[in-house]
Amino acid sequence: MSSIDSNSQAQLNSILDKIGVKNAESQKPASKDNLGQEDFLKLMTTQLQNQDPFAPMENAEFIGQMAQFSTVTGIAEMGQALKSISSQLNEFRIATASNMLGSSVMIPGNYARIDQEQAIHGMIDLPKASGRTEVRFTDATGNILHSKELGAQASGLTGFSWEDIPAEFSDKNEPIRIEAFADFGNGMESLTPSIFAEVLAASKGDEINGVVLDVRDYGEILASDVQKFRR
Repeated sequence: MSSIDSNSQAQLNSILDKIGVKNAESQKPASKDNLGQEDFLKLMTTQLQNQDPFAPMENAEFIGQMAQFSTVTGIAEMGQALKSISSQLNEFRIATASNMLGSSVMIPGNYARIDQEQAIHGMIDLPKASGRTEVRFTDATGNILHSKELGAQASGLTGFSWEDIPAEFSDKNEPIRIEAFADFGNGMESLTPSIFAEVLAASKGDEINGVVLDVRDYGEILASDVQKFRR
């Protein structure tokens, strides 16, 4: 409403008393701090009944008040909807975290462990075409256990694997270091491969970061950083 003088304030106080709405200047805040839709309509109806017939409320002012109330009501309803969505997302994060347990996820890293099929799988993301590509598998002391020539490769993802790994390596139950190299025209350059690693635990995280995974040999990582996962 527009600003009012002292006489109009007295008239408004009388109107508020008729419809049971407490005046903030003379009463302490009640348990109901905000007008609901029914309260607003009562107040609007009483206002129309008591307006000066020689200076009635302008249509634009009346419509403006209705629009303001509709906006406030819409915002309140939107807030309730967002709370509901937030609760549903929380349940979804719990389900996602549970589903990740017992899986292996592909993440950037240089360490991998031999899987149940006696193999190691990974990928290299080449920023551009290479004339030569190589992957080396080494132990903790740097000794080369195995190497694989992948030849010339186009830009993008290139898969690699070491299969039928001898038991002498798998029996040690130690991570194997993987090093990737590519020649883009200026000699061999080192790249960070992506490998599959076991998910040991998972938590639902929070609304900002999402699900957090505890990955073997890598610690906690965000599920959003996972490139692929497999059972």
